[in-house]
Amino acid sequence: MKKQGELTRRGKRWTSGRKLLCGLLAAASLSLPAQAARRTVPVQADGTVLKSGSYVEQGVTYVPLRYLLDALGGWTVSWDSREKEAVAVSGSMRLTADPAGNTVTLGGRKYAGRVTVENGRTYVPLRLVAETLGGSAEWDPYLGGAAVTSAGAAHDAADLYWLSRIISAESGGESMEGQIAVGNVVLNRVASREFPDTIPGVIFDRVDGVQFEPVSNGTVYKTPTAQAVEAARRVLAGEKVIGNALYFYAPALSQGVWINANRTYYKTIGCHRFYL
Repeated sequence: MKKQGELTRRGKRWTSGRKLLCGLLAAASLSLPAQAARRTVPVQADGTVLKSGSYVEQGVTYVPLRYLLDALGGWTVSWDSREKEAVAVSGSMRLTADPAGNTVTLGGRKYAGRVTVENGRTYVPLRLVAETLGGSAEWDPYLGGAAVTSAGAAHDAADLYWLSRIISAESGGESMEGQIAVGNVVLNRVASREFPDTIPGVIFDRVDGVQFEPVSNGTVYKTPTAQAVEAARRVLAGEKVIGNALYFYAPALSQGVWINANRTYYKTIGCHRFYL
């Protein structure tokens, strides 16, 4: 049984996580099978989880327009009672969502897509609006919902979302250096042929058993601290404090028997010992 806090790896088996994830994304395509009934799903934009209300129906993911644009930031949303449509403004950009015409309009160009008003909320097709605004929307099988990366975002939404959560769950009480070090281990694994080649793939890797204790105990799903989010951003931007370390464990929680016997000690930061 793997002990709490210890990351283990036996052998050099390489799983192409990116190929698997791309296949899942293509199959899901932000949707359920067309015959499926409506189902509520989570949606996050640039790492920020939207308020509840998003759902999948007839193969399309729908979100409340205001919630999506609030998460993206910089938009003012209102209801035009005369035209009976939702209006969103950000600087010189003006977006409208018309339930009667089932269209979304941006910069004078109309895009067809079902628009509905339910309980005072204007719902729009997620992918349509995200791509109309120059961003992207992908299905995240680990989230069981959609991840939206806005135009010009510094980092992929799913990468930021999961990296900040594993950093927070593994090292929420550590210094910024200690949190960056944990994030570095994840990215070092992504770059290694021994591990899956995506951040979510590494975090949820189960080839030799669950690699991160927070995946087993569920703490990886908790909202990350602000410092963990900042640490994740800095790691994704290239900041590195732990060299090429691929393993770590906390001596207070584990004896680290396998790691001590099979890997080379590199450095201790806070309560974690890191190994190559």
